Parts: sequence; structure tokens; C-alpha cells
Amino acid sequence: MSRHPVRFPGNTSSCSSTTLSLSINKGIRFLRPTLCRKGLCAMARRPPVLSLVLPSETGRVLSIQSHTVQGYVGNKSAVFPLQLLGYDVDPINSVQFSNHTGYPTFKGQVLNGDQLWDLIEGLGDNDLLYYTHLLTGYIGSASFLSTVLKVVDRLRSINPNLVYACDPVMGDEGKLYVPQDLVSLYREKVVPVASMLTPNQFEAELLTGIRIVSEKDGLEACNILHAAGPTKVVITSMVVQDKLLLIGSHQKGKGQAPEQFKIVIPKIPAYFSGTGDLTTALLLGWSNKYPDDLETAAELAVSSLQAVLRRTVADYEKAGFNPQTSSLEIRLVQSQEDIRNPPIKYKAEKFN
Repeated sequence: MSRHPVRFPGNTSSCSSTTLSLSINKGIRFLRPTLCRKGLCAMARRPPVLSLVLPSETGRVLSIQSHTVQGYVGNKSAVFPLQLLGYDVDPINSVQFSNHTGYPTFKGQVLNGDQLWDLIEGLGDNDLLYYTHLLTGYIGSASFLSTVLKVVDRLRSINPNLVYACDPVMGDEGKLYVPQDLVSLYREKVVPVASMLTPNQFEAELLTGIRIVSEKDGLEACNILHAAGPTKVVITSMVVQDKLLLIGSHQKGKGQAPEQFKIVIPKIPAYFSGTGDLTTALLLGWSNKYPDDLETAAELAVSSLQAVLRRTVADYEKAGFNPQTSSLEIRLVQSQEDIRNPPIKYKAEKFN
């Protein structure tokens, strides 16, 4: 157990010795008030931040992703499920749009790297930067992604055990929808500092430089990514011989061969928005509850996701809409129990 002094946020002009004693034990942070010479001082005037003083046993997540006013993509797709799984979640919205970009039009604002860092400094000035997890999704510019790397360094200077779950959102089905310079930045700078990486098939190809057309190729891509940094790699969707698969790989020790598995996922004849963001959030949520059992975490994540998607299709059909004709908004709020307590319906198959 290590201890570090942390300044309590508040007016301490009447007492310069007001501090909080910070104890870090197995990734859980506890703050205990230390009385100063003149009594409670600032603590009496400003209430404590309960997510720090009485932290969730599950963890505290900083989630940097896109945001839409309507619909469930980015942070709207990730924050609520993580909260249902017991996390305190602080979202930073990399963009704020009226709706996702699949609609005929959208309007909104884009956060730049300087604005992101301004938010981080604001949190830091008030001793609010202790997080157990960092989650990132869609990022649209190299300058913003470079600032995210600064955020990783800052958070790990406070909590060296920070888990960084990175969804390297760059494209899908052979189509790149971010600037080309982000690919090399992800490959050379981001992948080495990530704890868990969740690319799709196309993104795994971009990050490794290999063509993935078989299960063996998928496993090799995972090995290449392990060698670059992350101990957990999940290729969240890949199509092999018309089968939809999730490939998972967990390297439990440096130099050890990773434990690798696949989950066959039933195809649903519809297109959904926000499923990648939801998948990564569920994988983060369950892998922290099962830190040494990525297989079980992935089984729960896939089972939960499939329940959400099937409910979504059923509700569109109930409303008289053909779900195969357009992109669908997922029914997240209506699927709370499927997120909290999903029965495992899709089992992992280990590779030898």
C-alpha cells in the first residue's frame, strides 16, 4: 500500500495543513480526512467528492468519446451500460452532434485537443484525476489523439495501474473514415500504451499490416498486437467463410503464449448504430469483473449485445417498420436487465 498527499479541493486559506491521506490498495482508492490544527477547516465548508472518498468497488472510468443528443452512439452507448455494471463514469464528449452522421443532416460542435487538455487541467486543479480506467472511442483528428496520449501519461502518473481500453475506431469493411495519419499514430503511439484493444477486422489489418482472411490470420494479428503492448486483444467482429466471429486473446504474462478463443456470433439481418461502442464498454465492464478470464467476459458481452440487438429489431417490427431497410438506434434503456444480468447464450471455443 502506498500513500500520497492529496490537496482537498476547497478554500484552505485559513489552514495550510488541510490534507487528505490517499491509500491505494489493489486498484481501489480510499481517502481519509486528516484533522489540521484548527479542526476540520476546508472539509467543513465543502463536501467531499464521494466518487473519490467512497469509490465504487468496480472502478472509476474516464470515457472520451463522441456524443449525440438523440440516439445511442459513443458515450451515449457506453456510459449507461458501465454505470449499470457498477462503475462511476465521467464522460468527455469529443464531439457533440444533434444525431449521428448516418442521418441526412447533423449539426454540432467538435472538441479540439487544447479544449480537451483544458478539461483535464480543470479536473487536476481540483484533485479529481484519479481513475481506474480510461476508455476511448471515435477520435477524428491526429491533434486530438495526441492529446489523448498526454491524458494517458497524466492519469498514469497518478494511478500507475490505470487500465486503458482503446477502441481504435478508424473504419470498417475496407473503408477508412478517419484521416490517414491517424493510422500510424494509433499503430506507433497508442497501441503500445493500451491495456485492452478492441479493433474490428479492418482495423486489426490496419494496425498489423496483415490481411485477415482466416481464423489463423486473426490469431496472428492478436499476437502482433500483444508484442506491441496490450495484454488483452479482442477482434470484435470478423467474417470468415461467411461466419461472424469474435476473436479474443489474453497474454497473462510477458513472454507467455496468449490464451486465445473465438465466439461464433449469429448474424442479425439489420444494421445498427453504436454497437461497436457498446461492445467495447461491455468488454471493459465484464473483463474488470473477470480480470483473469477474458473468455467469460467476452461471453457475457456478446450475450448482452445480442439481447439488446434482438430487442431492438423486435421493437422496430412492433412499430411497423422493416428493420432491414435502414440503420437502427439500439434500445439501450429498455435492455437494462440484459446488460446487468445477461444469461450466457454464446460460448467461447478455445484454440489449442
